[in-house]
Amino acid sequence: MLHFLFDLQQQQMRANLSGASFPSELRELLQRRLGELEKQLLKKVSSLEEEKSQLSNATAAYRLKTESTLNALVERISELEKGGGDFKSPEQFKLSLPQRTNYLYGRITKSLPEMYAFTLCMWIKSSASPGVGTPFSYGVPGQANEIVLIEWGNNPIELLINDKVAQLPLEVRDGKWHHICICWTTRDGQWDAYQDGNKLGAGDNLAAWHPIKPGGVIILGQEQDVVGGRFDAGQAFVGELSQVNIWDRVLKPAEIRSMANCSAYLAGNVVAWLPGSVEVFGRGASKRPLEVCQERLPNF
Repeated sequence: MLHFLFDLQQQQMRANLSGASFPSELRELLQRRLGELEKQLLKKVSSLEEEKSQLSNATAAYRLKTESTLNALVERISELEKGGGDFKSPEQFKLSLPQRTNYLYGRITKSLPEMYAFTLCMWIKSSASPGVGTPFSYGVPGQANEIVLIEWGNNPIELLINDKVAQLPLEVRDGKWHHICICWTTRDGQWDAYQDGNKLGAGDNLAAWHPIKPGGVIILGQEQDVVGGRFDAGQAFVGELSQVNIWDRVLKPAEIRSMANCSAYLAGNVVAWLPGSVEVFGRGASKRPLEVCQERLPNF
């Protein structure tokens, strides 16, 4: 292109010196080529601007993910520096709720952000009958049943999201430790239920396209009729809970299996199980040292 323009300039100079006019067909050709060149330049500029925008969005998402992970690590380091009280490591404790009352419970000091997917995992041990009660509930203003895990009466364990219900094929009333994980995504309301590393159930259309609302209260052991309170003893959890962790994504099956078979411990990036993050209420409720992981396996 530059060579072509140079030739045209040389012809123009020769035409000017000889007094001849610049040929009209060359002028039209030059204008056409300049127009094409301008279009190419504009297309390239547009492409570069789009690449810049995509890079900016990717960088922002990566920064948010990195900050979330770093915050979780900072909390864990803080607990390690404190020594975790009487526990061998910060996550090695359990919440014991020995009676079915409306005043024994644990409260997570952190709330949840807005989430479009989550995984909730925990170790659970109970022999209560009928039904283990409510090991986990998350209520927000205007919706006390934003996320609830409950087994009451002779009903199966149920997962409630925004007061919509799915029955889960989990069995945990044998007085042994079990590792359970619940995965959910707002996309089509898809959910998966794991027990002891195995996926036992899946479904969809559970509060589809509903985002988990932020700023609520997490209660362990009671079902909330209003945010943070009005508990019903008939729905209380009886037993022990440990390593209740929450992620803002759907965990991979291999990650869940590694926690269930004691080959790894993964702390939640939204809520991590730490002594300083769990408050205990009611005389009889307590935080105690947790059995080593291998002793919690069902076939131990």
